[in-house]
Amino acid sequence: MDALTASPSPDPAALRLAGNLPEWNPEADDILIVREIRDETADVKTFVLAPKEPCIFRYAPGQFLTLDLTINGEAINRCYTISSAPTRPHTLAITVKRVPGGPVSNFLHDHVKVGGELRAVGPMGDFSCFQKGTPSPTPRYLFLSGGSGITPLMSMARTFHDLGEPRDIVFVHAARSPADIIFRHELELMARNQKGSFRFAPICEGDSPFEPWHGLRGRLNLGLVNHIAPDFKEREIFVCGPAPFMAAVREMLKGAGFDMSRHHEESFDFAALAIDEPEIAADVIAAEGLQAVEQAPEPQVATYTIEFAKQKRTIECRSDMFVLDAARRAGVRLPSSCSKGLCGTCKSKLVSGTVEMKHGGGIRQREIDAGMALLCCSKPTSDLVVDR
Repeated sequence: MDALTASPSPDPAALRLAGNLPEWNPEADDILIVREIRDETADVKTFVLAPKEPCIFRYAPGQFLTLDLTINGEAINRCYTISSAPTRPHTLAITVKRVPGGPVSNFLHDHVKVGGELRAVGPMGDFSCFQKGTPSPTPRYLFLSGGSGITPLMSMARTFHDLGEPRDIVFVHAARSPADIIFRHELELMARNQKGSFRFAPICEGDSPFEPWHGLRGRLNLGLVNHIAPDFKEREIFVCGPAPFMAAVREMLKGAGFDMSRHHEESFDFAALAIDEPEIAADVIAAEGLQAVEQAPEPQVATYTIEFAKQKRTIECRSDMFVLDAARRAGVRLPSSCSKGLCGTCKSKLVSGTVEMKHGGGIRQREIDAGMALLCCSKPTSDLVVDR
């Protein structure tokens, strides 16, 4: 065919806007292409991702994605909350703060480029103001975020903004300085666009080198919350930030007499190991005035040995205990985040042995077939050798 009469190649952008696109399925193809990288602050970047073939993402604002990375020859899984809105389904974005010494955040900041590929699974999680895909009927919200914990709340705010939903939202964000306010200009624009229904209230601990701060100053406290949202007790409150930030907010709200059934916080601290919940001791039962009930003898439970090959440690684990719990009690340090079989952080190769695993979506079937397991939700059914 003559070059002048040849049909032009279809525009990739036009293909992605075509109707009836399939939903992204990480079980079929878990590779996402980095379409754009945006500098949000000096140490925070947003990575805009899209599937290789035209398809769309479906998720609830507030959910997270698990990246499956290989860094210096080591397989690492890390969870990042989606910061984009499902109202724009052709791409998905994660926003990552560089953590000093953090292997994953530094790898993403320093080595991932536009056009690069990342493997991922998800979206997952239940931290969202949307229940089963529809907004909660609550008309008023208070969003409280600290640092990079802004991302799930930003996804929710962007979704309401795109939908033009008449929701009364007060968005409070705590940052070190004005230069560290992530998404500052976009949040200010949303406040201008939604006058009367969306208020943005950043709080800074101090000034930036080239920008003195004239707004609310200090750390989030009850006095500031009362000043910003005096009707906070009538609002649904969503909180995300570092674990100490969320703990402080929780205690502040309890002390103020807030109805904690209307308090929601991101349940994962992806930067730290999950902490064992303390067991209730007999003296605590007595002190609380609880009646002691004679317990029937426990049935005999099998005990297996778990060998962690790389750490050269061997422990014992009962067949009714999760491997991760047994490892923690024995002082074996393993990567973990959610402890619910969702995030994939504790995914490990079983060199030998079998387990009973009931997961929440943090592992693919093909990985299970290849001998991988999530230690947080796996109980041994034989002696194990784990590649950890």
